[in-house]
Amino acid sequence: MGGISRTPYDSLNLALHVGDDAQKVLANRQTLVADLGLRHEPLWLNQQHTTELVYFGETCLEKEQVPPVADACWSDRQDRACVVMTADCMPILLCDRAGTWVAAIHAGWKGLLDGIVESSLQQILKQKKTAPNNVLAWVGPSISQANFEVGVEVREAFVGKHAFAADYFQAETGKEGKYLADLGGIVQRILQLHGVEQITQSGLCTYAEPQRFYSYRYACHYPASENDFGRTGRIASLIWLAD
Repeated sequence: MGGISRTPYDSLNLALHVGDDAQKVLANRQTLVADLGLRHEPLWLNQQHTTELVYFGETCLEKEQVPPVADACWSDRQDRACVVMTADCMPILLCDRAGTWVAAIHAGWKGLLDGIVESSLQQILKQKKTAPNNVLAWVGPSISQANFEVGVEVREAFVGKHAFAADYFQAETGKEGKYLADLGGIVQRILQLHGVEQITQSGLCTYAEPQRFYSYRYACHYPASENDFGRTGRIASLIWLAD
C-alpha cells in the first residue's frame, strides 16, 4: 500500500523482475526506505529459489551494481536491512535474543525442500559461535495450506527427505493425486529440529487477502485482465539492527 504502481501491480510493488515500470518500482523503494528511516538502501537480492546466503557488511551496494543471486541475507552491522520479496512464498526473519545479528530468508517449496532454512541457520550460528536456542524466528505472510494445492510429486519429494512432512499434506477430496501443503508447519518443524525454540507464525495468508498482499497464485486464478495471468507485485519483509 502507498505506492505508485498501476494494476496489476498496485500499489507498492518493490520488485524489478515482474514486468512493472522500473521507475515506479525504484520510486516505491525510495518511499519504503524513507518511511522506515533507513540511512542505507536494503540489500535487494536476485532471488532464484537457491539455497545461497549472503552477508551484508559495511559496504553497501551502489545502485548500478547487480544484486547478488541469493535467497537469504544476514548481517551483524547496524542499519543494514536484510530483505526478501515474496508473493506466496514464506519470508522468514531471524535474530538472536541479544540483538547482535539479523537474517531474512525467502523460502518457497523448492528452497524449503533444498534446505535453505537449515543451511542459512547453521552458517550463521557457526559464524557467530552461538546456540540455536538463542534464535528467534518469525514466519511472515505466505500462502496458507487451505489455498496451496500441489501434486503428489511435491508430497513425495518432501516425505522422501523429511518423514515428518507426511503430517503436513492433506489429501483433497475428489482430487486424485492432489494435496494441500502446509509449508508454514514444515518450516516450523525444521526450525524446531535444529534447536530453535521460539517461533512466531504471522498466520497471514497472501492468497486470502488479495487487497492487502500480492499473491502469484491468486493472480493465476483471478488475473486482472486476460493479459495479466500470474502478473503481480512483490511484498517485502525487512529486518535490521537499529542504530
